[in-house]
Amino acid sequence: MSLEKLFDNYFSNNAILSGDELYFLVDLIHLFRPKHPKKVSVVSISKLLLFLEQNPNQKQLFQDYIYNLLKDRKFSNFLSDAGILQNPEFIYEVKKRIIAKFLPFQPQSDTLEFVLNQVFYRSSDAIWINKIPSEELNQLFDLLFFTDLHSSIEEKSPLSELMNTIGLLSQRMSGRAMDTEVLMMTPEYEGLESPFVAFEKELHAIFSDIKLGEAHHTNSDDEHFKQALVLHKQCEDYVDKAFNNSSKFGISIRVNQSLLRIRQQLHRLKILLPLLVVNNVNDRRNNSIQLALKLIKFNCYKNNVRQLIGESTQLLSYEITQHTAKTGEHYITESKSEYFSMLKAASGGGLIVGFLCVFKLLLSSVEASDFNHAVLYSLNYALGFIAIYLFGFTLATKQPAMTAATITSALESGMKKRNKHENKHISFARLFARLFRSQFIAFIGNVFVAFPVSMLIIWLVDITFDVNIAFVKSGKLLQDLSPIHSAAIFHAAIAGVFLFLSGIISGNVSNKSKHNQLFYRIQEHPILKMSLGKKRTTSIANWFERNWAGVVSNGWFGVFLGSTASIGLFLGLNLDIRHITFASGNFALGLYGQNFFVTGWTIFWSILGIGIIGFMNFIVSFLLSLGLAFRSRNIPISEFAELTKSIWLHFKLHPTSFFFPVKDK
Repeated sequence: MSLEKLFDNYFSNNAILSGDELYFLVDLIHLFRPKHPKKVSVVSISKLLLFLEQNPNQKQLFQDYIYNLLKDRKFSNFLSDAGILQNPEFIYEVKKRIIAKFLPFQPQSDTLEFVLNQVFYRSSDAIWINKIPSEELNQLFDLLFFTDLHSSIEEKSPLSELMNTIGLLSQRMSGRAMDTEVLMMTPEYEGLESPFVAFEKELHAIFSDIKLGEAHHTNSDDEHFKQALVLHKQCEDYVDKAFNNSSKFGISIRVNQSLLRIRQQLHRLKILLPLLVVNNVNDRRNNSIQLALKLIKFNCYKNNVRQLIGESTQLLSYEITQHTAKTGEHYITESKSEYFSMLKAASGGGLIVGFLCVFKLLLSSVEASDFNHAVLYSLNYALGFIAIYLFGFTLATKQPAMTAATITSALESGMKKRNKHENKHISFARLFARLFRSQFIAFIGNVFVAFPVSMLIIWLVDITFDVNIAFVKSGKLLQDLSPIHSAAIFHAAIAGVFLFLSGIISGNVSNKSKHNQLFYRIQEHPILKMSLGKKRTTSIANWFERNWAGVVSNGWFGVFLGSTASIGLFLGLNLDIRHITFASGNFALGLYGQNFFVTGWTIFWSILGIGIIGFMNFIVSFLLSLGLAFRSRNIPISEFAELTKSIWLHFKLHPTSFFFPVKDK
């Protein structure tokens, strides 16, 4: 539809058709809305400007229409709320925004938000609106004789609504910053006047000057305005300090959301405060246009779920990966002594897994429901993994989930280097080589010990009780190792996901324990100190501080592995887990169960399957953990391609460093 026809349809007989006010604006916007807003560089409204200049009568009708449509529209509540967290409960906020995506909230028809919802209903509208040249927007403003923002301070005027928004945001920030949980994050400010309260006082002074003055604006040289900017920066520093202190005190999702809300409100004020400033005549018009553009933008992005999840999870993921990074440093070997210490620790892990394989085989013969089997298997795995952890042994494939953040830190430091002649990813490649050889020797220790231990135990059971306990299950044990005769690769990937989740649980437990002061509360527990003495109570608290996160994460890892198959049976899905160390032990049990009468192909596919299972365990858990570490440090995922190239280059130059400890030249 052309502009001429559109205006003729709605402004026939010099009058607007009753009830069609918004429909006209919707159709007018549709004429200029590009099909692919992100692909166009400029969106011109020159046709509309030319039409209005050539048709004075239509221009006057259009001007009256816009004036009547926008007159006395309230927007202060919308401007203070749109796109800003309203609830400290993360799940509730996500759910609310997802629902609003499909069934948008509709405000009262006398508000400006109602008009924006009806006209700019696409999230991409903010993109193309901002691509309209400022000269054309200025021309449209002058052509329609719009009243500028600073012309009136009366109730429901745009300036009054803007000031109400700024005042409302400052009051909400002050109240939220006084919450006990937020104050706990900033002990440095204890005894000092809150910068939020001081900021609110300066805003009241600015508002008073604007209301009493004839010009209804302030200027950049005004003392109150300059002081407000200083205090605004202090408020930002306050929030940054609270976030930074999370490494000392930990942080909960509720506190994280509260601080994030304050940060969003500060950012909104940073955008709105300059709209009160007029240093020259053109600023009056520019402020009015900028306010309109911001209103459209905030309305388009108010239900952005991706941004909410990204902002809400970044700090928590950072805290979680920070814990795993500190723990993961012990999983990466460098010197020969560390390398063989890893072999010794992995051998200990293989020893315990050998027993776990036999125990699971015995438990599988117990007549019980699938649920009871899940409980028994989970206890077997969980107690075994906790024992491996407490004895200081190592389970192969546990390293990737715990070390991704460590090597990401190496990448982060490498990216900060300014030497153009040095590959910024070289430190990452070197550290990855150390991780890979640590993983390699852990595989060796686990696999080459779990196999003979399982074989020895089942042989001892056989000669003692004269029964081959693996005879019935031997065929399935061997078939489950084959990458072509079973879903071993898929099941190994599931185990990799659980390895990643165990790392998440470890970091989360450490973060929560720190935030809730768990160890200090144990240390100062009056009954424990009176019963056991201060020294023993302190020792208990220190033990919990060192080991609690690892115990919980290993326990849950065991539950994940032990219950997956039963859950798969319940859902009718082919779900199970395969882990390289258990695969090695099961291979021994399967061979003994068959009395070693197996074909060469069976042995070939079983050994190949064990290697593939180990690789899938490693790569899935590592990539998931690396992705989380990237997210926590805001590193673009595009860096992954460069990392791969750097690792390949390092492998070609120093292949042995990926398997054996060598000195970097």
